[in-house]
Amino acid sequence: MKKLSLLAAAVATTLAAGSAFAVDFTGYFRAGTGVSGSGNSDIAYDKNGVGRLGNESDNYYEFGFNQALEKNDQKWELISMIAAGDDGNNADDETNWTKVSQFAIKTKGLIGSDPEAEVWAGKMYYQRHDIHITDFYFLNTSGTGGGIQNLSVGDQKLSVALVQDADTDNSSSSYIFDTRVADINLWEDGSLELGIAYNFATNKSGYSEAADDGVFATAIFNQNIESGFNQTVLQFGNNGYGQQAADWGAGKGYTRGTSAYNGSTGYRVLNWGVVSLSKKWEFGHQLAYLAGSDIGGLNSSNTYTGQDFDIHQYSAVVRPMYQWTNNMRTIVEAGYNAGKEINTAGTATQDFGLAKFTLAQAWALGEGFWARPEIRVYGSYLADTENNNTFGTNDNSEYVFGIQAEAWW
Repeated sequence: MKKLSLLAAAVATTLAAGSAFAVDFTGYFRAGTGVSGSGNSDIAYDKNGVGRLGNESDNYYEFGFNQALEKNDQKWELISMIAAGDDGNNADDETNWTKVSQFAIKTKGLIGSDPEAEVWAGKMYYQRHDIHITDFYFLNTSGTGGGIQNLSVGDQKLSVALVQDADTDNSSSSYIFDTRVADINLWEDGSLELGIAYNFATNKSGYSEAADDGVFATAIFNQNIESGFNQTVLQFGNNGYGQQAADWGAGKGYTRGTSAYNGSTGYRVLNWGVVSLSKKWEFGHQLAYLAGSDIGGLNSSNTYTGQDFDIHQYSAVVRPMYQWTNNMRTIVEAGYNAGKEINTAGTATQDFGLAKFTLAQAWALGEGFWARPEIRVYGSYLADTENNNTFGTNDNSEYVFGIQAEAWW
């Protein structure tokens, strides 16, 4: 007990010397319930392709506690975050899962010639890029690792990281070597960010690696305008990343236990943004085209069938919003995602298509597209345009009425 007390006192003294114990509390949550036409509660289908508004069946929570420490010219930050989620159907307080999503240290000032360069190590959300209205993280290599970010190279910022990836089949250890170059000035209010993620593996004793390594390349063109912003994203991947590029992958969770994706290639083109059309009207959108070649087919046991496919799909989602008062707004979201999958022998084709329309009445703390917290009531209609029994009811349509809260801070 005496040793423990001395250790606690030493830690407290060290922290007190560099900080006033100002803990920064951050977080995000969404939670709600709904009633669907099939007798279920909340429903959700293809929100990356048709939009998330009125199309989320889960509850999700993040609670972050960050501690900033300063001493001399160095700035250290201790990052921690707990995340939890459930399927939205629980009547009690128990969650289906809880995890530590972040636990890391970041520090500035270790490089005297570049005081804003940041060294980090631990488990961290790493420079994630997403499209909010579809909850689509088109670049997300977060995980346990370390690196340096925002290192000045001329007027640009260089970031390099090594991150542990998912060990999907216990036969290898998979890693992501992630390199980014940001703040590449193109023209007035226009910039470019480039990124390359290389996924590689080390074989464990007694195992052989089925999957080839892959490269995931990204170019993000950002244009700020007086009334908002617009982004165009170009991405290309090969092997396991070819499959991800063609099907809403984020850059992590590389499939290692199969050779099905060896030789695959995929690419996608995304455009999204939010603009103010007038004092009362705001408008968000996503346009996407995704395609892949020689994507290996897997059966229900996740085993390669020996049959490869060429696939392509496109998505269009629009979300106009009208602000009635400082707090009340009406939101409409319409989305359509469709595509085709053709085996390389040319003997089988499968079409798919899903459409969604949502009307929501919402109340938020303040004005604007991003104003939160928000409480919304909504009605959504979804249609399976190819009648592929998407909803499992032998019907080609479904609807849901619900209420949801969303907040970030």
